[in-house]
Amino acid sequence: MTIKKRPMTADGTSAERRKTRRFPVVIPIEVSWRGKDGISVKEEAVARQVNANGGFVKMSNYPELGSRVTLANFLSAQTAEARVLAAPESRQGVANGIVVELTVPNESFWGVDLQVNKTILELKSLETALKSEDIDVHLMREYRSAVENIRTITETLQHLRKCQSEGSDSGELLSILASDRIRRITDLCTEAVADVDASQVEHEPKVVDELKRAMQLLQQNLKQGRKVETIAGLKRSSED
Repeated sequence: MTIKKRPMTADGTSAERRKTRRFPVVIPIEVSWRGKDGISVKEEAVARQVNANGGFVKMSNYPELGSRVTLANFLSAQTAEARVLAAPESRQGVANGIVVELTVPNESFWGVDLQVNKTILELKSLETALKSEDIDVHLMREYRSAVENIRTITETLQHLRKCQSEGSDSGELLSILASDRIRRITDLCTEAVADVDASQVEHEPKVVDELKRAMQLLQQNLKQGRKVETIAGLKRSSED
């Protein structure tokens, strides 16, 4: 009699067994458990694919199958109890870590990374639904740009948190984020020009004056290489 193997996912979880989708994250955690001799063991790890029920944790040394473990999220300072569902020697496809199941399902334990990734997926699903309803192409472009902006900022935030947890320099990432902001400003200016040409902008004096001052200050500081004053400061000066 031939036993048919169930299809496996990249982290070694049976496709049929998984009840809810896992989302990619990079969350530094600590896994603690008691070994065979009863001695407490602690190991640093990184959660890579998670949902409210548990997920895949990448780690070098790991507990045995069925072990009870305590997970500590370094970023959120939360802890959770879990059970080891799979380890490299117990399930095909599992390598360099373990699959854990939280004793009590807890989506918030994994912090904002999971929430943001879920939101991005939901936004993309909504975009697909909007396309089928013949929504105005300009509005769809705005929507797509907003989703892409969220995705970019999220990735940068994840890298920044990783740098902070490792104590490495985050200056380059902040520079990349600033450059991306300049790109988005350029895109917005191009779209604003098109809106003005199409007479779609209501010329409210205060709003227009604030835009002019902001653009003049940005242009001046870019030429001189100085730090750009914050919009909050700009608004305060316009109110004086």
